[in-house]
Amino acid sequence: MTIPENSDSNSDSTGAGEKNSADITVVHLMRHGEVANPDGVLYGRLSGYHLSELGRQMADRVAEHLAPRDVTYVVASPLERAQETATPIAKAHGLDLATDGRLIEADNVFQGKTFGVGDGALKNPENWKHLVNPFRPSWGEPYVDQVVRMMGALDAAKDAARGHEAVLVSHQLPIWIVRSYVERRRLWHDPRKRQCTLASLTTFTYQGDRIVSVGYTEPARDLVPAHLLAGAKPVKGKDKAFGA
Repeated sequence: MTIPENSDSNSDSTGAGEKNSADITVVHLMRHGEVANPDGVLYGRLSGYHLSELGRQMADRVAEHLAPRDVTYVVASPLERAQETATPIAKAHGLDLATDGRLIEADNVFQGKTFGVGDGALKNPENWKHLVNPFRPSWGEPYVDQVVRMMGALDAAKDAARGHEAVLVSHQLPIWIVRSYVERRRLWHDPRKRQCTLASLTTFTYQGDRIVSVGYTEPARDLVPAHLLAGAKPVKGKDKAFGA
């Protein structure tokens, strides 16, 4: 597992690939597009949740954005929404889509339940026991475990695309956690403040085997509903699947 040293953050995921060095590898970590989820279920690792029509538009938009890039490897979480988001990207570059289980969504005891503002699972006292430790967290997969598996997936993609670019499609929480680790922030956080909107790209630039910069872009920002953008205020009934 790579342990980043002196990582520098920037806001542009495209400039990093322009460095004149054969030892530069760019790994784009993408969050999937919008999911069809009319009941507002926290779907987690459940199967059967596919992209909505808007989500497919987001995937196509990012595929267009990345079409000029030197992408030689595309890999996704095994969940349908990630596979469907990655497919047009792989197709645009004439690549087979790979699958890496380490990119899967974080495990969560509230999976399959609604988890919104003023309603859902938090109103049930039976669920309060899962909320005692936000630092681990007590309701799901430990943050440190997410770091280990996501860093493993990043390093594997870096090796597969060495000297070129890779695209990995995953899920909001694991992406934010690994970015927080690389940028040396604490892992526990306010979910509403994650900078990882739908179909966004969090880009890690490697020089050799060392991460030297992190960038972030939102190629499909204009397609993302306003209440799902980073920092948006919670809206009752509209953010039940936040962080999925």
